[in-house]
Amino acid sequence: MSTHPPSDAETLRAEIAIAAARMIAEDGVDYGTAKRKAAKQILGNNKVRGDILPDNAMLEDEVRLYNELFFGDTQPARLLHLRTLAVRLMAELAPFQPHLTGAVLNGTAGEHSDIHLQLFADSPKDVEIYLLNKRIDFEVSESSHFKGRSEPVETLSFMWQQEGVHLALYETDDLRGAVKKSGSGRQERADIEFVRTLILESKQK
Repeated sequence: MSTHPPSDAETLRAEIAIAAARMIAEDGVDYGTAKRKAAKQILGNNKVRGDILPDNAMLEDEVRLYNELFFGDTQPARLLHLRTLAVRLMAELAPFQPHLTGAVLNGTAGEHSDIHLQLFADSPKDVEIYLLNKRIDFEVSESSHFKGRSEPVETLSFMWQQEGVHLALYETDDLRGAVKKSGSGRQERADIEFVRTLILESKQK
């Protein structure tokens, strides 16, 4: 079987992914910002072609590797802590069909990671009223719709058990097909039972 040396584009993409992964793991930078900063760090002010930037799946793999290399003694416990808190919060928010997403789900969560949940309700107001009745103060912002729609979704952010939490509020119909794996075969959101299974598996290792 013949082998081919990596192209210049592949080499640059790998370098950007490694640099971006370090920013994510060390400083909690979001994926998009980490890619841009890493590209500028490596390429300077040169124009960056779209095919040079690593995709999120590649970046996720690099973050996971970085955690294993540099935070192997602390990251697993941090991840377990966040997943345990996520399950408790999901149980509290059960009426809104909560699904975990992001770094706490995919296993790359570190010291600076927050808990990201997607809720599915008839109206965002239902969730807001629920939180207010629980005396939880929150800030309102917007997030991109995971289905790529032009209109963003309302997102509620607050501190809970000394951890940052972000609730992206979707319509009930958005849940249809939402738990399918991505094109790369990765689970992008998971219900409470799936997360409980992840916790159990981690404790058995």
